[in-house]
Amino acid sequence: MNISDIAKKTGLTSKAIRFYEEKGLITAPMRTDNGYRCYSAQHIDELTLLRQVGFNLNECHELVALFNDPARHSADVKVRTLQQVAEIGRHIGELDEMRQRLLALVDQCPRDDGSECPIINNLAGCCHLS
Repeated sequence: MNISDIAKKTGLTSKAIRFYEEKGLITAPMRTDNGYRCYSAQHIDELTLLRQVGFNLNECHELVALFNDPARHSADVKVRTLQQVAEIGRHIGELDEMRQRLLALVDQCPRDDGSECPIINNLAGCCHLS
């Protein structure tokens, strides 16, 4: 398969696939005589795995290594997955706090034609919520 085929099958862009390859996150594809990349079903599996988990680059390296290791232990995969779940939970908490702060600022907005804006002032650190 060429890169456009693999992109369609994984839902990733060609640029993302080349990035993952450049960073060593996927197995290097074979090259044809004219230098084109030639992808296999293993690449689909690796790329699908990376697309779904939201890990950073180092975590992706670990995950792909586990994926390609026939001697892996499911307990290791479970531990790593639970760590990622906790990290996602922390991000959700941070995003919810941000959402609440922005909603509080929106409530303070006079919604008029004036240039005084409590939202901009607060975000810029000029003023604080009362």
